[in-house]
Amino acid sequence: MAAIRPVRAAVAWVSRTRLFRTFGPRIMPPLERFAARITGGRRGPISGAVVPSLRLHTVGAKSGLPRETLLMCCPLGDGIIYITGSNFARPEHPAWTWNLFAHPDAEIDFRGARRRVHAELVTDDEREEVWRILEDNWPGYRGYERSSGRTLRIFRLVPR
Repeated sequence: MAAIRPVRAAVAWVSRTRLFRTFGPRIMPPLERFAARITGGRRGPISGAVVPSLRLHTVGAKSGLPRETLLMCCPLGDGIIYITGSNFARPEHPAWTWNLFAHPDAEIDFRGARRRVHAELVTDDEREEVWRILEDNWPGYRGYERSSGRTLRIFRLVPR
């Protein structure tokens, strides 16, 4: 883990640049889907090589249709995983956060296994402590919150 820390710091810096925030939302999802397709899903998404990632399976808040989203995550040792609605520092919350409000029971694909989880929004009282954990995982991550101009939604995924 210590060896990957400088790599994460460098990639985190790039991911916070205006250039990446402009083009990342258009470039990264197709690259992630391509990587998953050519590896048969055995290898995590491209970003998974640097930071843990998962595929979130939810139900659409409005449509009721199945939805899936590739997300970076912060796993804890007790099976709990944090995910954050950074949305590339855009001013609007990502759709998957609305889906979790409407349907908090979801599934994830993480480290080669499908898992059932229950999503809990991190409370205001917990935010500072959780941000410390998140930034230990992904240095400078809170910069997305400052750049977006909104309070990012952080969810705790609890195994069920």
